[in-house]
Amino acid sequence: MNRGNTIFLSTYEGKIDDKNRISIPASFRNILEYKASREIYAYSSFLNECIEVCTVERIDKLQNFLENMDLFSEKRDAISTAVLADCVPLQLDSKGRVSLPERLVDFAKFGKKVFFVGKGLTFEIWDKDKFNTYYKKARQIAKENSFSPPKTNTER
Repeated sequence: MNRGNTIFLSTYEGKIDDKNRISIPASFRNILEYKASREIYAYSSFLNECIEVCTVERIDKLQNFLENMDLFSEKRDAISTAVLADCVPLQLDSKGRVSLPERLVDFAKFGKKVFFVGKGLTFEIWDKDKFNTYYKKARQIAKENSFSPPKTNTER
């Protein structure tokens, strides 16, 4: 599997049902299968009104980061509380669905349609309309900051 198949890419539309279940996009499930992970972790985003989702590897990296901080620091306590205490393990069922906790659904203020947004090592779940608004803002911010993708070896 090439690198592009091991990170979460692209944006997919989905639906949330009355039981707060959503079906994870097939390409994202393929990545999870490649990583031998049927369990994912979700928490409320710090920057946006959406849910961030990651694998156990990302949680392990965060835990290692926290372990290198002063045990009794206010910063460490805040990060631990804001992410780890908010983090919920989600188990994929046989149909590739997960059930989202009510508090995360309330935080993200989902309508019936959602977007799954690939962000590399993580992905986000957004209300469709909110993401469409944010996408325009994100493109403008990238443009204002003169974003250009890194050059490949053949372009140098």
